[in-house]
Amino acid sequence: MLDVSQVSPRIGYYLAGFADGEGSFNVSFRKRNDYAMPWKVSLCFNVSQRDKVILALFKQHLKCGTMRSRPDGVWYYEVNNFTALVENVIPFFDRFSFLSAKKQRDFAKFKQIALLIRDGRHQTKSGIGEILEIRRDMNDGGAMRRKYSDDSITELFGTRESSETVRQAPTAVGSGDDTVRSA
Repeated sequence: MLDVSQVSPRIGYYLAGFADGEGSFNVSFRKRNDYAMPWKVSLCFNVSQRDKVILALFKQHLKCGTMRSRPDGVWYYEVNNFTALVENVIPFFDRFSFLSAKKQRDFAKFKQIALLIRDGRHQTKSGIGEILEIRRDMNDGGAMRRKYSDDSITELFGTRESSETVRQAPTAVGSGDDTVRSA
């Protein structure tokens, strides 16, 4: 767990400012046949940049996450682990807040969804509905860039088999996900 009181204000506010402009908080749904629920809800914080030195500062000071590069030279720093998001990323940005109203709004919604997941609400149809409603306005709506519409996510709940049937040996799981990343 990150002790945010140990992060110097100079670096904390620098990283928060950088994330304010270049970072993204994402909520994606991945279709799963090996889960009791038809969807796995995944949270992610990421920052992309051509200069990996700045991204290494995020990894160093948030004490979590991974870095990867694309063939075009863009680097990504991302945190997908739920525990790391709740114990490191959220407390960091609670202390070193954003200046832009848009990022403040997206972060507040991201935290709200993280609390629903922590409380197990993502494992109910009504909880998925709450998450979809909260997510709707994140990242400027993102709906045009999402793989699955809200309707297609909720429709699967009516056609799902029992949890005993679902818990059979998993079949090959596709990599389908509807993560919306900022441009």
